[in-house]
Amino acid sequence: MEKNYKEKIKKLLALAQSPNEHEARAALLKARELMAEHKLSEAEIKDVEKQKVKDFIIDGLTCSKRLDPWIIPLSAAIAENYCCSSYRNHKYGKQMQYIGIIGLEDDAEICEAVIRYAVDCVRAHNKETRKEYGSYSYYVRNICDSYGYGFAVGVDDMYKQQQKDNEDGWGLVMIMPQEVKEASGRLGHQPFQARTEDTINGSAYTRGFYDGKKFDPTRRIQEA
Repeated sequence: MEKNYKEKIKKLLALAQSPNEHEARAALLKARELMAEHKLSEAEIKDVEKQKVKDFIIDGLTCSKRLDPWIIPLSAAIAENYCCSSYRNHKYGKQMQYIGIIGLEDDAEICEAVIRYAVDCVRAHNKETRKEYGSYSYYVRNICDSYGYGFAVGVDDMYKQQQKDNEDGWGLVMIMPQEVKEASGRLGHQPFQARTEDTINGSAYTRGFYDGKKFDPTRRIQEA
């Protein structure tokens, strides 16, 4: 069994530094595949080491209804597909939201790395959008947020297809463990809706969706 699979995944994400959508999607898919292969190896050797459920806030990753609200659905989509659960937390009376993860120790560590990588990809794209328009008006912010929401849905769709393609292989090992479900069951579900969700820019959302869904799973990964 690969003992350093977590480092291998982190190096994979670090290598795919370009915000190019093909590299990003290939890295996201390959990271999940490596995690699944590791879980299968654990099952084959009957690894009895019991991992604890970990619950923590991702350091430095924040958003609000006015600032990168798409981070919430994006982190939720990734966490669900990495056997974890994500949540948001905030101080009473404050708008700033903090993203948390609940999952088994190894799963949560990888989930955090993937969330950070995906957020960086969207932010890199949005940075170029702001340069293109030369400002950060409400209109430009709406385009950036719409792209982020579309990207989140596209990534979720991509993972669902990957799961379907591997149902007879490692698909079953990527299901959220019961202890994680129980630990996340205590979380509340207060509504969170940013203004952008009522004024989605269709073209930006669509571009984000396809950037999140389309990929070449052999390109950058083979080089890496």
